[in-house]
Amino acid sequence: MKIFRSKLFFALITLILAVLICLGLLLGQLFKSYYIKVFDERLKKETKLITAYIDDYGGIEGLTQQKVNEMSDMLGLRVSITTNSGDLLFDSGETDPIHRHEEIILDIIADDKESDHALEVGGGSDFHYYWKPLMTDGNQGGYIFLSAKMDELESAYSQIWWLLIICLSLALIIIIFLGSSITSKYTKPIESATRVAIELAKGNYRARTYDRHIGEAGKLSSSINVLARNLQEMVKSQEMHQDRLSTLIENMGSGLILIDSKGYITLVNRTYREVFHLDSTEYINQLYYDVIEQKEVTDLIEEIFMTEHKVRQQILIPIGIHRKHFEVYGVPIIGTNDVWKGVLLVFHDITELKKLEQVRRDFVANVSHELKTPITSIKGFSETLLDGAMDDREALRQFLNIILQESERLQTLIQDLLDLSKIEQQGFNLSVEKVNVITIINEVITIVNRKAEEKNISILFEKDMEPIIIEADPYRLKQIFINIVSNALAYTTNNGSVAIKVTNDSSKVYIDIEDTGIGIEQSEIPRIFERFYRVDRARSRNSGGTGLGLAIVKHLVEAHKGLVTVESEVGKGSVFRFEFNKKFIEE
Repeated sequence: MKIFRSKLFFALITLILAVLICLGLLLGQLFKSYYIKVFDERLKKETKLITAYIDDYGGIEGLTQQKVNEMSDMLGLRVSITTNSGDLLFDSGETDPIHRHEEIILDIIADDKESDHALEVGGGSDFHYYWKPLMTDGNQGGYIFLSAKMDELESAYSQIWWLLIICLSLALIIIIFLGSSITSKYTKPIESATRVAIELAKGNYRARTYDRHIGEAGKLSSSINVLARNLQEMVKSQEMHQDRLSTLIENMGSGLILIDSKGYITLVNRTYREVFHLDSTEYINQLYYDVIEQKEVTDLIEEIFMTEHKVRQQILIPIGIHRKHFEVYGVPIIGTNDVWKGVLLVFHDITELKKLEQVRRDFVANVSHELKTPITSIKGFSETLLDGAMDDREALRQFLNIILQESERLQTLIQDLLDLSKIEQQGFNLSVEKVNVITIINEVITIVNRKAEEKNISILFEKDMEPIIIEADPYRLKQIFINIVSNALAYTTNNGSVAIKVTNDSSKVYIDIEDTGIGIEQSEIPRIFERFYRVDRARSRNSGGTGLGLAIVKHLVEAHKGLVTVESEVGKGSVFRFEFNKKFIEE
């Protein structure tokens, strides 16, 4: 803006300077003409005066050179008296060696000019002449010539020019000062408004300009400020709505994916990232079919792209060791003029609803199925005994042992159901204390050692390890490892082995329980922690399993804020990995 002010100021000064120069030239010519006119009037009056004086002294005949010199000295002019033919009679001036003065007089008389004055420039001298005929008794006796050098005129003219230059220079200085002040006064609001406009263009809507100016500049400043305030309010409103929308999208209970018209993922909310355990950078600006691993989801997206219709579908997706049910709602995004914008997918997690439905359906079937075998056995052997078999002491003992075993199985099942119900209650609490993991595992090995010896299975564990202290519920921790080691022994063939490995770092403890058993199919791993689910039903039932052990393990590990994962290969065995925090994390 300084460039604009400088250009404006330079233009104004140039214009004013041109006007002052023209005005000075005009005034100089006017003053020069006026001065010459005044000088001519003076000569005219003085000529009349001298003519009257000569008449009083008897005309030309009464003149003497001395009198002519006196008149010349008195008037400050050169006085020349000539005859009618131009011959000089008296002359107060110096003798001209080139006789230029006489030639001028002769030329004036010869031309018989009507005017009574003339300007002669030449011969190295500038003279102004004024003449008048001398009359004696009504007859012309000659001429009187008054002449003056133009030096006086030039001196006066030079003074006039210096005066004009000084006056116009002072005027120019004053105008420059006033012009600078005026241009600054009128350009500053424009500069301020321009700066604010530039800031607004950059997105700084807090910029303001001074609006105390008057006139059009004041209106401009006020308008700029009103515009800035309106833009700031609009941006604040937009940011507020954007924050609300972002908060709503990020914190909604359902997963959300937004895909543009070219198939690139542009938005993934927090719920979706948490459910599928992914980083948004893996998805954003990527083609959906390159990053979404679930074929059911990609097929659904392709269907929306092809049909441009809403789709609502329930999908079962395995995530880690879990199986989650989702109700996926997909909708095409079509803008104005039927412009295709993309696809919006919303994932409603209905796993808990499905579990409730499944529990409602399976509970009676599973429990009745689990209770049916021991109850049928107890009833059948009781009826056999009542029908007379009790008289046979050997049969009586055998049947009573079977009834006892089935009763113990019923008791175990009911106890597991009670434990699972208690663990799943919201008010379930752990009795947390500092325990040595090595001691807990040694106690578990002691408990299951008899069962291992029956199948000639070796349990590999370094018993003399340094103590590893964590904050946990010792009873529940022991229950976790008893269930896992018992399962490992149950599903490991004779002469196999079970290895237990414990490692730790500054904040966590890692426990691996590896067996050489039958292994688990990859498709079944996400379901092994479900209630009543068995990998090998015949083997589980023969071993006395209830199908609730791993479900109890999963809930107890989660209650300790730990993590359990499974790796398995059919025919080679399985590895259960546990991760516990050394310091218990309170909710």
